[in-house]
Amino acid sequence: MMIDRWMAALAAAWLAAAPAAAQKLDAPDTAAHRSARLFTRRDLYIAGGFAAGALVMAPLDRSLANALQDSSVQANQILEHSATGVRVLGMPGSMIISGGMFAAGRALKWPRMTDIGLHTFESIVLAEGITFTAKGFAGRARPFVRPDNPVDYAFSRGFSDDDHQSMPSGHTSAAFAAASAATSEVGYWWPKRKTLAAVTLYTAAGLVGVSRMYNNRHWASDVVVGAGVGAFSGWKVVGYTHAHPDNPFDRVLLGTRVTPAGNGGMAITWSSQAH
Repeated sequence: MMIDRWMAALAAAWLAAAPAAAQKLDAPDTAAHRSARLFTRRDLYIAGGFAAGALVMAPLDRSLANALQDSSVQANQILEHSATGVRVLGMPGSMIISGGMFAAGRALKWPRMTDIGLHTFESIVLAEGITFTAKGFAGRARPFVRPDNPVDYAFSRGFSDDDHQSMPSGHTSAAFAAASAATSEVGYWWPKRKTLAAVTLYTAAGLVGVSRMYNNRHWASDVVVGAGVGAFSGWKVVGYTHAHPDNPFDRVLLGTRVTPAGNGGMAITWSSQAH
């Protein structure tokens, strides 16, 4: 049982560290680092890393679930309250916070806050859309439904039954979408603070994933896939919108123009639609 608990701790560490490492924390995000293409070869390597992580986790699904459902672990009040708190932080907390930042930024005419709030919110919406579709088609039974059978899948069953919407974890995908988008935005505006932002945000997102396992709502592999979906959503939304500052969503909702600055950084100004 002690080995299983160590495995659960290592799983949590991987969830927090893998996406942060993939963002190359030592390299600032500037105009020179952006790519105008939506997908690049580097994305394949990152996707492969998440796929490998899910494959490694799959054989451990049952043992990790058993470790976290042990009576002594479940009886710990600190863990129980912490799991509830981080679960709410993942969803709906991530949408409330990002939406609030967008609204406050628009009201106070703080363009950087508006930019971060909107793109983070968009990343979460994209991640949740992908997750909902994947859940429906995978039709995987949640751990509390089939605790002894982690491979109970049925094509399209998840569209009509919440008990079979285990793969991937929606709370985790939302948390990682928020973490990756916000980290990328910090990298654009305040490159020297990117590492601190990444460590803080990805650690919080990783805890959201572990909380879903603690609550017996998801298998470990569900959480890994959710982390991958969320991280990719954040990277792609922020990267694309900053590489295409005249995209219709930013023109209508953001009300600002994000343009390359002469020093290789970024500049942001209110457009004619901003009031």
